[in-house]
Amino acid sequence: MPLLVGLALLAFWLYCLFDVITTPDEESRNLPKLLWVIIVLLLIPVGGLFWLLLGRPTGPQAPRSLLPNDKPPRPEAPKGPDDDPDFLKDLDRRLRDED
Repeated sequence: MPLLVGLALLAFWLYCLFDVITTPDEESRNLPKLLWVIIVLLLIPVGGLFWLLLGRPTGPQAPRSLLPNDKPPRPEAPKGPDDDPDFLKDLDRRLRDED
């Protein structure tokens, strides 16, 4: 049983360390990301809890295009010819001309 608890704590610590490292710098809360990495590394029993409660980003962030003073998003380009309405109109016109 102690081995199982130890493995669970190790997995939790590794998860938190990986989460801190992969979080973008600008999204970490309350402290700079490098300081969060040091806290999670050095305070093994509670560093992960501190990260989850105080440093991890909360919820989804607003897309960059919806933030104030940003340019409106560009329309998405068609992914294939059958998604392009101009191509489909031209194809239909060409098929009618052949008949």
